[in-house]
Amino acid sequence: MLETPRATLTPNSFDFETLPLVAPSGFREYDARWLYPDQINLMGIQALGRGLGTLIHEMGVKPAIAVGHDYRSYSASIKHALVLGLIAAGCEVHDIGLALSPIAYFSQFALDVPCVAMVTASHNENGWTGVKMGAQRPLTFGPDEMTRLKKIVLSGASKERAGGKYIHVADMRERYVADLTNRPKIKRKLRVVAACGNGTAGAFAPKVLEGIGVEVIPLDCELDYTFPRYNPNPEDMEMLHALRDKVLETGADVGLGFDGDGDRCGVVDNMGEEIFADKVGVMLARDLSAQYPNAQFVVDVKSTGLFLTDPVLIANGAKTDYWKTGHSYIKRRANELQALVGFEKSGHYFFNPPIGRGYDDGLVSAIAICDMMDRNPDKSMSDLREALPKTWGSPTMSPFCPDEVKYDVVERMIKLFSEMAERGEKLVGQSIRSVVTVNGIRVTVEDGTWGLVRASSNKPGLVVVVESPASEANMRKMFEEIDGRLSAQPEVGEYDQKI
Repeated sequence: MLETPRATLTPNSFDFETLPLVAPSGFREYDARWLYPDQINLMGIQALGRGLGTLIHEMGVKPAIAVGHDYRSYSASIKHALVLGLIAAGCEVHDIGLALSPIAYFSQFALDVPCVAMVTASHNENGWTGVKMGAQRPLTFGPDEMTRLKKIVLSGASKERAGGKYIHVADMRERYVADLTNRPKIKRKLRVVAACGNGTAGAFAPKVLEGIGVEVIPLDCELDYTFPRYNPNPEDMEMLHALRDKVLETGADVGLGFDGDGDRCGVVDNMGEEIFADKVGVMLARDLSAQYPNAQFVVDVKSTGLFLTDPVLIANGAKTDYWKTGHSYIKRRANELQALVGFEKSGHYFFNPPIGRGYDDGLVSAIAICDMMDRNPDKSMSDLREALPKTWGSPTMSPFCPDEVKYDVVERMIKLFSEMAERGEKLVGQSIRSVVTVNGIRVTVEDGTWGLVRASSNKPGLVVVVESPASEANMRKMFEEIDGRLSAQPEVGEYDQKI
């Protein structure tokens, strides 16, 4: 019987070697992440596995689970400890080995098992580890499941059961690549830079892209868990600049960058211009809604307003629902509405049938981009970007706000702006057109200029985004309106960046 996990333990000690360490802060809204070994040790990971197995039984789901790990120096050890806990809890574990998160999700279908646990720190720097989990394909856990898992693990309420089993799966890489490449080849002669930041995607992305018929120019695709050049995160400027430079050096048609666990894809066009993921989403929505009239899309509240105002999408009869930020939320909402695609500003895209299976896969996104270019043989990627209506938008900005009060501050902002709208007051000199409160508050004025305030899901801070389809001046005015009200809150601190 394992001891109840401790929130802190002294490193390099008898207790650290024999007791489970699990920092409560590692349980997030839709996955779990810790600094290893500062916040969790191998005994703690084993306790997590036992807790997850206990939850699976509690949910009444068949206790069969696919488990994989990303490419870091410690990920295999983390996975083995997790597997021990799952087996002790009576689970049949299918170990798919080194994998991307979408390969783990794919394996749920390929192996016909309902559950998944992917050991990955995603795009986080070395030192981080974590687990993405689910028990209802293609969905992953949300707040309810994560809250229950946290309680089971931290209270020591895990239950041992007989029937645990280990099955080694040796060929999941080949099955996944075959699944994505068993399709017609791209007809257009495309040259694509594939950047992987020496992360896990390097073992898979070039092979898949070559398999659909494009010429691949690999960039940092050799596996190296020290990440010698830059962290594999297509939102980081270092990776984007390296991708841009390679595209311009080689004259490639497009640059595609993949994050550490391969569920996101960043894009640089043939002119070396980065295209933010929500704008790529609008481009894909234009392309797909032409093939699937009256298509339903879901996007997160941080995304561009073009999903509602773009004349091409309107002409194609496309409908868009704005929903909570977070890959688990958008995945669930897209599934509920049977949307063709769910787009998240961070780059998580969820393609439902007939395009995908509903989970986020950076390589499925990359294939969709190549298909879009194939269907527009006379247009470059920059042509497709420049065809979008012009908007002025901010990066994601995050003022510090303690975890214990950040949701209270957001509630104050919801009340303040909602009451302004009810009273007919003006914002940036215009009437308030709409207020969306599914995830914080997104307030939009007459000309389409909008601003968002929400609580960060994974750190002590708020999230602020503003955009205007009218002018840069209106975008900045909206930020001034929001910032002025946030700055009046004593709990709100410095921003990580500002426009």
